[in-house]
Amino acid sequence: MPKPSPLSMAELPYHFGVRVRVYPSTEQKRLIKRNSDASRFIYNEMVAMNRELYTLRRVKCPISLVLQRITTLQERLKRPATGISNIHGWLNHSDFDADMKANAIKNYRTAWKLFKQVHQSGFPHFHKRNTRQSYQTSNHYQSGKGQPTMTNGSVRLLDRHHLTIGKIGRLRFAGMPKWLFTRTESIRIGTTTVSMDATGFYFVSFQLGSTQPFVSPSKKTGSQIGIDLNLDNFLTDSNGNTIANPRFYRQIIGKLAKAQRKLSRRARRAKQERRQLRQAKNYQKQRLVVAQIHQRVANQRKSFLHQLSTSLVKNHDLVVAEELRSKNLLKNHALAMSISDVGWRQFLAMLAYKTLLYNKQFVTVDPKNTTQTCHVCGFVMGTANTHKLTLVQREWNCPQCGQHHIRDWNAAQNILAKGLAAIA
Repeated sequence: MPKPSPLSMAELPYHFGVRVRVYPSTEQKRLIKRNSDASRFIYNEMVAMNRELYTLRRVKCPISLVLQRITTLQERLKRPATGISNIHGWLNHSDFDADMKANAIKNYRTAWKLFKQVHQSGFPHFHKRNTRQSYQTSNHYQSGKGQPTMTNGSVRLLDRHHLTIGKIGRLRFAGMPKWLFTRTESIRIGTTTVSMDATGFYFVSFQLGSTQPFVSPSKKTGSQIGIDLNLDNFLTDSNGNTIANPRFYRQIIGKLAKAQRKLSRRARRAKQERRQLRQAKNYQKQRLVVAQIHQRVANQRKSFLHQLSTSLVKNHDLVVAEELRSKNLLKNHALAMSISDVGWRQFLAMLAYKTLLYNKQFVTVDPKNTTQTCHVCGFVMGTANTHKLTLVQREWNCPQCGQHHIRDWNAAQNILAKGLAAIA
């Protein structure tokens, strides 16, 4: 009997993502930049063709030239990779990864699909040139060469410190979790992203898949917790514990402002001398200083959120949080900077995927009246001739039962109660 074909990445039950830092040579940096620019160009070509097609379809007069152009665009969009490469012959150069082209088109179509489903992020726009670089490639396995693993594809690990990627070649890397090296035969690599951030550091991100869990499920603790997110303290849980708000951005805002003023002066001087900013060395040096300050804050915030979210998930079977609409909250200009600094949306996203990873449960509930309701008797402030609590009132007494409440602790207990009711 013929051997069953291996499962595709989408069919594998468990997925995991990992990003490692790589150290490319000068030639490899050139290839990464060329592929990144080509990926952006192909994406923008897809945007341009679809916008032109949309505009021409709105022409009410059946002009033969317009109808011919519509037919041409429709044919080209059926096989865009071939059509774009035929028009722009430089894309056929050997420096370019064929999978990069396919993934750029796939990303564009995914953006349209998300727009049709959500209608919030807007339809796909042109990607502007910036200091960051990024492109995606796919991993291929030869048929008949055994089960796909992390060590036998076109993107594969060579040893604990080196990997290879098509067109780029051998790269030295650091930052791979040690436990992954013990399971290389049961894990396969899918889509791979090669990127450079604003500070000039290069990274490779792997999409991993396996038939076995990546993390052993944690022991059930029987504990349930509700968390109330706020600005005074990062969070208050239903047990009365508070986590201080580190305010990483506010700690460096003075240093950042000084660096940005210096950057503005160098940009103004370069424009006066009619030099492009990309070629102004002093401007680029200062741009790197500003980018490093931003990156330091982002890394501090991410480390804090990872440690806190992992601790909550490992120590509790159920975590309940309030639904936050950060886009609406940021409209309050008095609180916009504090809300952006605290990283609520990123924290909730971490809780969502880590509860799945550790086989726990995460629920979000509507925060309406969680602050105004007494968790003991259920009385809601603002009813029965009472006034709603203001942001200044951090403690209050229930008019009905006389219970003394600490505002955020009471809200966390109400959030937990809503979560338990939702899953009951």
